This record gives sequence, C-alpha cells and structure tokens, in this order.
Amino acid sequence: MLSTLGYYVCVPFAWLVRLFYTLTSSYGLALIFFTLVIKLVMLPFQMKSKKGMIRMSRVSGRMQELQKQYKNNPQRYQMEVQKLYQEEGASPMSGCLWSFIPLPILLALYSIIRQPITHFMMLGEDVVLKAYNAVAATGMNMDQIGELVDGTLKLTPYGQIQLADAVNTVAPEFAQSIDGWFNINYNFLGLNLAAVPSNSFSSFSFQWGVIGLMLIPIVAGLCQFLMTKFMMKTQPSADPAAARTTKSMMYFMPLFSVHLGFIMPAALGLYWIAQSAFSAVQELVLGKFYTKKLQEEEDAREAQRQEQRRLRQEEAKKNAELQRQQAAQVRDSKKIAAKRAEKQERKAKEKPKTNENGRIGDRPYARGRTFSEDHYSDD
Repeated sequence: MLSTLGYYVCVPFAWLVRLFYTLTSSYGLALIFFTLVIKLVMLPFQMKSKKGMIRMSRVSGRMQELQKQYKNNPQRYQMEVQKLYQEEGASPMSGCLWSFIPLPILLALYSIIRQPITHFMMLGEDVVLKAYNAVAATGMNMDQIGELVDGTLKLTPYGQIQLADAVNTVAPEFAQSIDGWFNINYNFLGLNLAAVPSNSFSSFSFQWGVIGLMLIPIVAGLCQFLMTKFMMKTQPSADPAAARTTKSMMYFMPLFSVHLGFIMPAALGLYWIAQSAFSAVQELVLGKFYTKKLQEEEDAREAQRQEQRRLRQEEAKKNAELQRQQAAQVRDSKKIAAKRAEKQERKAKEKPKTNENGRIGDRPYARGRTFSEDHYSDD
C-alpha cells in the first residue's frame, strides 16, 4: 500500500525532472532546475514559516526576562509567555510545521534518482530484469548492480541507477528496443552522477572524475553547515537547552549529510548542494524582508499604544477636571445652603424692631407710634 502510494507521489516529480532533462539535455541541470521550481512552489509556505520564526526570535529577549522574573513560579511564567505570544502574534509551532513539507519531496526525488527505470521512466519490473540480462550479456562486471538468485533478480541498494547507466553505455540497442525507455546521460561537468562516491576509494586516482565525486558530499555538507549557522544567527533561541540542541544539530546534520553523500549516488549530493544554495539565498532575502516588515509592524503597534496611552491620559484629565468641577459645585451648593440656613437661623433669632406698645399679640402693628386703646375714648 505504502509503496503504491509512494509510486504515485513520484509521478509528478518524475514528469518535472523529465521535462527539464528534455529542455536542457543535462541530468545535472534538470536536478538544479527541479530544485529551483520546488523552492518557488514552496515559497509561500516558507515565507509563512520564516515570518513565524523571525517573530519568535524577536520575543526571545523578553522571554529570557520572564524566565528570570518568574523562575520560581513556572505557572505564572507560562501565563505570561502565552500573553506575550498573543500580544506579538507569535507561535512556537508556526515555524516548525512548514519545515516538514520538503521531506516528502526529498523522499520522492530519492526514489526517482535511486530507481530511474521504475520511478523515472515508469516502466515495470520485467523491464528491469530484461535490462539486467542485456547488460550481463555484454560481459560487464555486475557486482555493483546485483545478481540473479534462482531466477529472482536481487539488486544492490543503488543497482537500478547503475543498471540504467550501464544500458546507455554498453547496451544502447536494448534501450532502443524498449518502448518508453528514457535515455539518461548522467555526465555533468565531467562527473558521473549515477556513481556512488564511496565506490571510488578502491580505484582512487588523481583525476577530476574521481576527485569531483568525492568533493560533492563534502561541498553538500559544507553548504548545509553554513546555511544552518546563518539561520542560527538570525533566529536565536530563548531557551538555553534548545539553543544547545540547535548548535549540536548544526554540526551533526552536515556530517550526516557528508556520510549519506558518500554512500548515495552523486546526483542526490548535487540536489543537496542546490537545495542549500537556494535556501541560503531565500533565508537572506526573506530574513531582511521580514525583519524590516516586522520592525515596521512593531513600530506601528508601539505608536498605536502611545496614542492610546495619550488618549487615556487625556480622558483621565478630562474626568479629573469634571470631578473637580462637580466637587466645586457641590461645595458651592453646600456653602450657599449653609449661608441660607445661617441667614434663616439668624433671622429667626432676631428680635422685633417695634416696642411692646406697638404690638398686638405677637404681630407688630403700628411702627413708629404708640398705640393706646383709650386714645379716642369720650373721656
């Protein structure tokens, strides 16, 4: 099931490599152009990944401050980190998810390079057996290709690519007799891309064809080391443990690539060189672009925060002034009420301005005159 699925995954990539080989008549250039097209197709995803990684690197300094501040309170630290992520729009997984997408492409290309008859030419296993018999009939040494055991063909890990190269070299008439056979010239810059560099140790000579094969895995590892180191400088990690792990991977992965480059066909090493070169250019361009863009976004957010802070301060001043005015009005009202009450109290305490003779009961009657009941009497 998985092998069938892998076969159909290889179909579009094989078609693309064949297209570039037809246009350039060079297997090496076909792989380089294939790598370039895949990088362009993957560019939107890589842009998203790069933006997420740069955004994370920009908050690494603040995360270190939070680590120191809440080193004794891990729960509070996690809360503050999540708050920081929300404020800055960062996510620790934003740069990791898209980095796994090139892996299926690499596996598909590996199958196309390793099994050109079945995964590049899309021919059946019966053609592989016929090709083996045709090459074996020429008397060629088949140790690096495989052997027939009880009628069953057992190829070496890279026997199929060696067989396709041998058909083009010693049995071209067989290639012409097979419908759908795709003649591949593996020679590129004087190097046989179908050869496995480690096989050259037994027959080493100071010739470009041998030295160049051994340089391919070394150059591939060096390119990957430089690219990884450049990425570490542009994307520092806030976690010391993660930084140490990344640093160890910076040395391990290139060495592992060198090892694989020696035991795999040189065509795969050429792909790694092209992949690393294009990735370095991409990292440089996207790094500058998103660093500038994120700085502008951060400046815009800071300006917005400053404006909001200014508006809040102005609003607070207005509210304080309004409260002061209201308090002053309340004080004035209390003063007026107090004066009014004092005046009423004082008025209530005032004595009548007429004497007792000008009063009838409690009401003053004739101010300025003395009232006498007998004033108009007959007497």
